Amino acid sequence: MTQKEGIIIKVSGPLVVAKGMAGAKMNEIVYVSKLRLLGEVISLSGDTASIQVYEETGGIGPAEPVFLTGQTLSVELGPGLLENFYDGIQRPLQLIEKESGSFIDRGIHVPGIDRERKWDFKPIVNSGDSVSEGDILGEVQETTLINHKIMVPVGISGTVIEIHSGEKKVEDTVAVLEDEKGKHHKVTMLQKWPIRIPRKVAGKRIPNEPLITGTRILDTLFPLAKGGAGCIPGPFGAGKTVTQQTIAKYCDAQVIVYVGCGERGNEMTDVLMEFPELKDPNTGEPLMKRTVLIANTSNMPVAAREASVYTGMTIAEYYRDMGYNVALMADSTSRWAEAMREMSGRLEEMPGEEGYPAYLGSRTAGFYERAGAVKCLGSGDRVGTLTAIGAVSPPGGDLSEPVTQNTLRVTKVFWGLDADLARRRHFPAINWLSSYSLYEENVLDYWKKEVADDSVEIRGDAMKILQEESKLEEIVRLVGMDALSSKERLVLETAKFIREDFLFQNAFDPVDVYTSLKKQYWLLKIIMKVYYSAQEIVEQDEFEFDELKNLPVMAKIVRAKDIEEGKWDEFEELANEVTSAITALKK
Repeated sequence: MTQKEGIIIKVSGPLVVAKGMAGAKMNEIVYVSKLRLLGEVISLSGDTASIQVYEETGGIGPAEPVFLTGQTLSVELGPGLLENFYDGIQRPLQLIEKESGSFIDRGIHVPGIDRERKWDFKPIVNSGDSVSEGDILGEVQETTLINHKIMVPVGISGTVIEIHSGEKKVEDTVAVLEDEKGKHHKVTMLQKWPIRIPRKVAGKRIPNEPLITGTRILDTLFPLAKGGAGCIPGPFGAGKTVTQQTIAKYCDAQVIVYVGCGERGNEMTDVLMEFPELKDPNTGEPLMKRTVLIANTSNMPVAAREASVYTGMTIAEYYRDMGYNVALMADSTSRWAEAMREMSGRLEEMPGEEGYPAYLGSRTAGFYERAGAVKCLGSGDRVGTLTAIGAVSPPGGDLSEPVTQNTLRVTKVFWGLDADLARRRHFPAINWLSSYSLYEENVLDYWKKEVADDSVEIRGDAMKILQEESKLEEIVRLVGMDALSSKERLVLETAKFIREDFLFQNAFDPVDVYTSLKKQYWLLKIIMKVYYSAQEIVEQDEFEFDELKNLPVMAKIVRAKDIEEGKWDEFEELANEVTSAITALKK
């Protein structure tokens, strides 16, 4: 129910100022002008309100009305979110296309979840059972991959006095609860939640299981824990979007929320066209069965960029609360920060570094801190994780700029993309010398238990070799390869194997795009066998280094990636063959 409350006195791009707004509240949703454009109150001074409008304001002028709603910007949560494409304020783009064609009409209002579709609700509680907020009342098979849990809304607890099964619409009552005061609460499958307020949890836990992406440099060298936060900064053309899309396609999270925030439309088009065609490598089902896409591209209203990341985060939290492992991709948070900078400038706020608002750091921290491994609300030991991965697009690749620096302060994984590696066509172009992960200690036990006891040691030795290579390259540039000892040349040869045959990975090759943790371990172990076996031999006085390089087994190491998953005996045979061939050189 809306009523006329205010009058527009100023329009400045996406910022509208209205007077006569004494009844307005901060973050309240309003409808602007007779076109009823969606806006949000972001500043109040007396009876004057500043409103950021999430639609194009061209043609809107002073003296037009503003309508208050009494509600905050919220998302609709319930069955039907998966397989959907939304804009930044959760309007389903497929339904908008049916109503207004290829371009979004101003003032169009479409519900985020289909009200007419019926779902088969299966209760798991009975009449007379006591339940509290967050408890699961029943389930709906949303897709072939995801069993949607219908939970008791936050703030409600009591006794179940009615529970209904069968086909229901999202607004139909599926249960009635009686609280301790005797008040009855009707529960539907549809919930709403304000996007700027984190959803409640029972407690947080330390993340201790890696998010398996299938990308070797990420999983082996710089792991991200489920429930962790990571960032991918890098210059234009270095591969941020391809890296994020590859993670979204192949990681072992059960639900993916992909937010295209201010990026080019053709990049989101690739996602929209590819994801429905791709198969989930973990289940064989179409990827869209576990995915929600939010598109707020660079040609869409700038103010909605800020809302889009919170919309995605709230949807991700909702599935996390069901006990799922959820991964959120935000591409890119720099565009979100630029939207904040534009609105801050129009509000005439005191600018901070490079014109960004002074609250950039707190907003960035608030966003990433909503990730985590949590104990979900409700009885039992239900645990869910929300992993946040944000791409950062620093102008000119300058990692000292404010958005990158504020992101690095709150994320524990830094996958730094390198323009030089991209120019050399080494992808993913993640610099192994500048990148880091603070979750290494958290996931050590997982690697030892699920992969191999010596996996951590091999990884550590490989990192040392890559670091040693960078030092030796300086010597080679100054005085040439001949100045190096055989042992130093062995370091360079091993590092070359690691770079070219392990770290390099083709995201468009159906075989190479995904590597399991076990296969990653064996590929690296085979390479390190060269280093371990040849250390003593290269120190012999009569040893010719070319003898080692020309061994036939070296060509087999290059082709080891072609060995199929699961054929661990073949990997072990190759590792033993490497050792035997090199040991035979001993004189």
